[in-house]
Amino acid sequence: MKTQVVHSGEPRHFPFESLTTPIVQTATYTFRNSQEVIAFMEGKLEREEYGRYGNPSVSVLEKKLAELEGTEDALTCASGMTAVTMSILALVKQGSHVVLFADCYRRTRQFVMQFLSRFGVEHSLVPAGDLEALERAIRPETRLVISEAPTNPYQSVVDLERLAEICRKRGVKSLVDSTFATPVNMQPARYGIDIVIHSATKYLAGHNDVLGGVVAANRGLTSLVRDFRHVFGAMLDPHAAYLIQRGMKTLALRVAQQNESAQVLAEALEGMPGVKQVWYPGLPSHPDHALAKRYMSGFGGVVTFELERDLEGTMQFIDACKIPRIAPSLGGVESLIEQPSLMSYFELSTEQREAVGIRDGVVRYAVGIEDAADLVDDLRQALESTQAA
Repeated sequence: MKTQVVHSGEPRHFPFESLTTPIVQTATYTFRNSQEVIAFMEGKLEREEYGRYGNPSVSVLEKKLAELEGTEDALTCASGMTAVTMSILALVKQGSHVVLFADCYRRTRQFVMQFLSRFGVEHSLVPAGDLEALERAIRPETRLVISEAPTNPYQSVVDLERLAEICRKRGVKSLVDSTFATPVNMQPARYGIDIVIHSATKYLAGHNDVLGGVVAANRGLTSLVRDFRHVFGAMLDPHAAYLIQRGMKTLALRVAQQNESAQVLAEALEGMPGVKQVWYPGLPSHPDHALAKRYMSGFGGVVTFELERDLEGTMQFIDACKIPRIAPSLGGVESLIEQPSLMSYFELSTEQREAVGIRDGVVRYAVGIEDAADLVDDLRQALESTQAA
């Protein structure tokens, strides 16, 4: 994988003998003469026409992503949510039905449950990882099943092979958001999943400085999503593509470090006073540890834990941490920490948050590439210094 993330998808020689992928910063492309226009329109000439339809800098990144995921094709777009929403829209129409797990990303749930319902697309929400409930929820009009692996924030890992088998047997497409895993730790398409989604903003780019999304699938499915991208204009710009590709050169190294540090952090947290529970797929205590070992080569860089504290007490702990920054997102070189009750579910009451599994003492820690011992010491001092409070 270290060699793949550096070289896959790239030609041996770039224009002007550049070592790195050139940034082709143009909105449109010129034709030498009218006959070239005709050849292009007749499909006899492969080239770019207009920036909304393609860009050489972007194409190199897409080839790299397809090779890493083991799919026929991949396409990029302006954000992870764009990748999710365009993929869904490409597969459903009025009267269609979508099934998704209750622990899917809240914005994905919002799009399916609120936006799609306005256009006559129905949905069923099933308990996290419950494949029996999933199979019961599938109807003749079901077109798509949506999952994540691992999920946010509790790191649930679904049985990918069984999920793919259920969908295949019922003629339904499967979509898995694999942002938390990255292709370094898991390739869902290997187990029969039809569409793999990434927020390239996170681990793929790795430096918290660019937005982007990825859809990896067979060519038939990506062509459907591309048609939506062309109409919506949600193209990834060439500079963003350059930043993501530059970040991906070190993806395998960064993820290996984050896997290792997160494991150390999770094990240390399990033994710290005042920590009620830790969720990390690499821990034997995690409900899906066996599935994680089966499908993942590494367990990721996000650790979720619950303190024996209320909202205010948890806020004091987070504020006392000196290394991680308080911010949403994950996957970058800097460690980030957040309290989901405040960051993602602030508009809900305590009772409403608890109904969706978000308690006031829950903390999500996105591990960066700092020294693991420093991160553990910092957590310990934050717990100790705020214990009385």
